[in-house]
Amino acid sequence: MGEPETAQTWHHGVVAQWWAERNLDGPEIEFFRAQIERHGQPALDVGCGTGRLLVPYLRAGLDVDGCDVSPDMLAWCAARAEREGLAPRLHAQAMHQLDLPRRYRTVIACGCFGLGGSPEWDREGLRRIRAHLEPGGVLVMDYEEQTRGDEDWQRWLAEKASNLPEPAAAPRLHPSADGGEIGLRSRLVAVDPRARVVTLEMRAQRWRDGRLEADETHTLRVCVYFRDELLRMLAEAGFGPVEVSHGYGGTDPAEKRFLVFEAGTAQPAVT
Repeated sequence: MGEPETAQTWHHGVVAQWWAERNLDGPEIEFFRAQIERHGQPALDVGCGTGRLLVPYLRAGLDVDGCDVSPDMLAWCAARAEREGLAPRLHAQAMHQLDLPRRYRTVIACGCFGLGGSPEWDREGLRRIRAHLEPGGVLVMDYEEQTRGDEDWQRWLAEKASNLPEPAAAPRLHPSADGGEIGLRSRLVAVDPRARVVTLEMRAQRWRDGRLEADETHTLRVCVYFRDELLRMLAEAGFGPVEVSHGYGGTDPAEKRFLVFEAGTAQPAVT
């Protein structure tokens, strides 16, 4: 399994509609808002999606731009913002292609690092973010720690190897805002142990009046990194010092699987 030609994500079509209508809350919203208020504005929400974080920040009067690899997600974000009388600055760019006219005091990356399936693109994405930060600026990035080290990774591989791809199943439907029904169902289909890339598949359906209106299948490639590896990647991109914490400040044990990296710019940013 080599490098993909384009980022392979499932954030399109019906999946984007689902994100826009049903993925609206979470502890990350207040956590990353506090980070922006702490480290300064203007800020950039990398991988802003349908505006789960971005729109509340704009509503609060924060100076935050957004970018995302999916035009579909950005369209939902823009529509939501417009309904609230807001006019966000949105850019359809992948992280590794970041080329924006502004520089930022804070860049946040919530739930997006490692998506797309290319370690080299991830390294380039960090370099691009570093170049978009003002001197003294900070990147705040979370990452779901799927394994804690090579032994855990090998153990997980052994458990999954004989059962891939996972069985396909029809999505469970839920009411949508437009009077129809939408549903998603994901499954693990492949693992590249050498590259440490996990391939997931999402089936998305939209029904209306008992008729199937859309039936889509999208692929998401996820790079698996260990904590120390991410620290090395940040250092190679020019960040330092880096503080690492677990979770978003809440008491839910599930939060602890998320690492949060606060990466400063030790040297003046290259522009």
